[in-house]
Amino acid sequence: MQTLVLKGKEAIEKGARLIASGEVVAFPTETVYGLGADAFNEAAVKKIFIAKGRPSDNPLIVHIADKNGLQGLVTDVSEGAKAVIEKFMPGPITVIMKKGKDVPYCVTAGLETVGIRMPSHEVAREFIRACGKPIAAPSANKSTHISPTSAEHVFEDMNGAIPLIIDGGECEVGIESTIIDMSTDVPTILRPGAITAEMLAGVLGAVKTFSGKVVVAKAPGMKYKHYAPRCETVVAEDAESAIKAYDDASEKGLNPVVIAKTGTCALLGGRTHIDLGNTDAEICRNIYAALHRGEKIAGYIICEHLGDKGVCGSVMNRVLKSAGGKIV
Repeated sequence: MQTLVLKGKEAIEKGARLIASGEVVAFPTETVYGLGADAFNEAAVKKIFIAKGRPSDNPLIVHIADKNGLQGLVTDVSEGAKAVIEKFMPGPITVIMKKGKDVPYCVTAGLETVGIRMPSHEVAREFIRACGKPIAAPSANKSTHISPTSAEHVFEDMNGAIPLIIDGGECEVGIESTIIDMSTDVPTILRPGAITAEMLAGVLGAVKTFSGKVVVAKAPGMKYKHYAPRCETVVAEDAESAIKAYDDASEKGLNPVVIAKTGTCALLGGRTHIDLGNTDAEICRNIYAALHRGEKIAGYIICEHLGDKGVCGSVMNRVLKSAGGKIV
């Protein structure tokens, strides 16, 4: 299969035709690029799992262009869910609610709930409108690999596996959406993101974050290894630990690189590094691109621990999974 990379009106029109014919299309959002299919077409949705090599018990998120898109997807929108939708959509958040009867179980991994997201990226919403139907989509990368934040990242993983990549530039947010489960008594964050627990608490009051062993995954990113480069990756507690890990890896001939904030990079001397920037927004936007670059130029990635709070805490959720939890 030839994989085309197109921009603008031509890309959106071709993408909509492919979706109507039961194909899958990669498209940009503000978080990461998605790999989409008609959410009501079971055969098309199954092509997503094939292209990614994704386990079938890992649910997908359904993307809509506006609030009218909720019709037929969910059976009940609680007052809390309405408040979250009103405050944060369109934006980098996914709300889990009870699914409508027409949503195939292959989308929800057999569950009676479905995650709904309305991206703020104009190209994404224009594409969904052109399709005239909700689009089920995970990230547009091979399963377990680093999520893509550019069309180039998608092409590297998906060339020959999908017919079209809609190029909408680099993603502004840079990590996947926050997922909040509104089908439970207490709203529960299943995956942290740029919309933080503190922000959600400001709307909902009581909010908790999921912890514990995952038996049945209600959201993507909970059960399986994710976001991982193709070389060994570790997390360093601080600059001193990063320097020691780098020097030890160099002695072993592992060709290391450090991924860190600007201030930490200034302490690394001549050691190879990738600068994430200073602000939370820069770090969030740059983390996946840094991991993609790191696996290309090095054989051993050392990522600085970026903090446990707010947006950087959400970034560390991804980095620790990419490192398999290994801290040096």
